[in-house]
Amino acid sequence: MAPTKTSKVSSTSKSSIQKHSASGVGAPSQLAQSSRKGKKAWRKNIDIQPVEQGLESLRSEERVIGSTLQKQTDNQLFVVDTKGDDKVRKSLPRYSKAELTSTKILSQRSAIPAVFSRPTKDSIPSRSKVSRADKERLLRIAKRPRKGPFNAVMDHTEFGAGSAVIDVSAAVKHSGSYDPWAAEEVEEMADGLEHTTKPKIKRPELSHPRDVIEIPAVLEPHQGSSYNPPTAAHNELIMEACKVERRRQDEADRLAEVRRKVADARAIATNVTEGLPLGMTLDEIPADDGEPVTQHDAVVPKKPSARKTKQQRAKAVRFREEKQALAEKAARKKMLATITMAKSFRSTAEKVSQQQNQARLARQLALKMKLRKGLAGQRLGKYKVPENEIEVQIGEDLSENLRTLKPEGNLFRDRFRSMQQRALIEPRVPVLPTRRAKLKEFEKHAWKRFE
Repeated sequence: MAPTKTSKVSSTSKSSIQKHSASGVGAPSQLAQSSRKGKKAWRKNIDIQPVEQGLESLRSEERVIGSTLQKQTDNQLFVVDTKGDDKVRKSLPRYSKAELTSTKILSQRSAIPAVFSRPTKDSIPSRSKVSRADKERLLRIAKRPRKGPFNAVMDHTEFGAGSAVIDVSAAVKHSGSYDPWAAEEVEEMADGLEHTTKPKIKRPELSHPRDVIEIPAVLEPHQGSSYNPPTAAHNELIMEACKVERRRQDEADRLAEVRRKVADARAIATNVTEGLPLGMTLDEIPADDGEPVTQHDAVVPKKPSARKTKQQRAKAVRFREEKQALAEKAARKKMLATITMAKSFRSTAEKVSQQQNQARLARQLALKMKLRKGLAGQRLGKYKVPENEIEVQIGEDLSENLRTLKPEGNLFRDRFRSMQQRALIEPRVPVLPTRRAKLKEFEKHAWKRFE
């Protein structure tokens, strides 16, 4: 009988199990299971649709009211209206058949505030703010591991012995406090003696060209560079540009002449004949066919040097002594004659020194006046400070209105050149990248075979 009862129960249980439909709130349904003997399958296959429906109803109340009805007080839920409100009809939305469903859904604003990606002051709970220095001090006292850059744990037993620096160095703390030109205090010992100190270095007083330059950052353009300039100003600016170009052309011609002379000198140096002066060539003498050429080297006999006698050597010594004595006598006579002219020499020396001092002051003044106009055209270090370019158009290119105006120059280049002329930055030249790898040339396959 037992087996029949078991089969009846199993058949009835299989018939009663039905696959439930999907949840109304969107949760998956996996309740069609014959047995839930294992604990792993209980939570997964249990029916919680009533609970989900109740939670969804609470969420809808929060969206409309702001909180659930259970949390509302009686005064918030019920009110006795004895007068009525005339503005209710105006506040209610008007019914419209043409209104879209999406518009209706968007018009239903929720009473719950929106969630922001960044935390606001209202969302952050108020807590006591501890500074970073106090936090590190408390961690150091508690001997808790402190993490530095790259999440590295720093050692709390030694100063700066961990994976990162705990504090700035002493050099950084005392930076800017040392003055090399300040007078050093002399320390006295107990016995009254003084320490030996280094001699005081005098601070050099050097002037910078930047203090003398008086040109503005942006120069006022010439009247002839306008889009519709006067005739006189335009001709004057064209003549200035012509002078600049002529000077550049003369400089280029001079350099070309120097290069040509250097090339000719190198060519002459390569054709040097032994035994002849530099630049001289020897013409080849053609030999006659009938007569053989014979060369006779003439040998010049050397004249033997005659040895001087004792009287000749003594005579040469006396002649040398007499010549030296005459020279000393003439020098002494000249010195005695110049003694009476000492006052005139002194006045002449003073005049020469005054003239030299005035010339030096004049050069300094001329240099100062030249520096007032900037460093344009002067060599400063390795390179030369560039001069301002004269931007002018010929009469054919001039435009009579702003609509057909053609831009001239470059504002960035003007500002960079102005900073160089005012000694704010050093002069530079553009450095173009050099190609180290050689270009490999090859012929395409389409050009190899053609008919």
